[in-house]
Amino acid sequence: MMNDRVTLRFLASPTDVSEDGVTVQAGRVLEWIDKAGYACAVGYSGGYCVTAYVGNVHFTRPIVNGDLIEVTAQLVHTGRSSMHIVVTVDAANVRDNIFRPAMDCILVFVAMDENRKPIAVAPYEPTHDEARSLEQGIEARVEARNEIRRAMDEQAYTDAGTTPRLTFRFLAAPTDVNWGGNAHGGVVMRWIDEVGRTCAESWAKGESVAVYTGGIHFLNAVHIGDIVEAEARMIHTGPHSMHIVVHVRAKDPRGGEEAEWRPTTRCMTIFVHRDSTGKAAPVPQLELKTDEDRRLDEHALDLVRRRSALPALKFLKERTY
Repeated sequence: MMNDRVTLRFLASPTDVSEDGVTVQAGRVLEWIDKAGYACAVGYSGGYCVTAYVGNVHFTRPIVNGDLIEVTAQLVHTGRSSMHIVVTVDAANVRDNIFRPAMDCILVFVAMDENRKPIAVAPYEPTHDEARSLEQGIEARVEARNEIRRAMDEQAYTDAGTTPRLTFRFLAAPTDVNWGGNAHGGVVMRWIDEVGRTCAESWAKGESVAVYTGGIHFLNAVHIGDIVEAEARMIHTGPHSMHIVVHVRAKDPRGGEEAEWRPTTRCMTIFVHRDSTGKAAPVPQLELKTDEDRRLDEHALDLVRRRSALPALKFLKERTY
């Protein structure tokens, strides 16, 4: 019988927390959801899979060191070679064992053969009401998600932009490897969170946390030993929020200066600045000086409108996306 659901359970540890020493960093949670989704995809397809897309990542409450974590990945829809998986993260204080929603998102994995070519997967037939409801919601979102991707693809990011940007550069390490010999999707998402959060905190001059990440498209693999560039650019500010686009690129250092950067990952993530009490605090507003600044600001607002119009995904366990 093929598996369509995986649940991981473990304790949040001190190595998972951010600089405040208390709350778990968003990048670590993104690693957890990728591992659970990958396990579900591999269990269903029976072979190697790659992360193709992660979207609709909502962080609904902080997770703290020592919390008991439950990450559930549920297959809800299949294409020819793709598997759409909904992942939820719940956290509980070990003293009361009451699990509360902390994060939810949608992942798409693609099944691959031994030559790293997409292969067909068995069509998924939901067996219970929750899965049937989620499948209908996912199907209704597919074209809207494609439209959002096209809108993101159309944007150009050049030196004509004047808004804050930050670039990290490093080598992809052997500890980042997955079963297929490339960097884990979850590790790449951790890089995205780290450069995005640093950009946000540099602008806000204080602690900032991710509240939403969308449109994480995995375009090419990051190989172990690659030079990696993760670039964050802030394109819009709200009263308390900072909308940041992150592009990840990689190249083989053995190619020398002539080696071309290949795009590997792209996404939009939203951070909120917090004061010393943990409440949302005002952020300095961007000054839009050039046509590119204004175009990208409008692009951020357009993405907000598009995502607000997406049909909701409802859970029997009183979860709503």
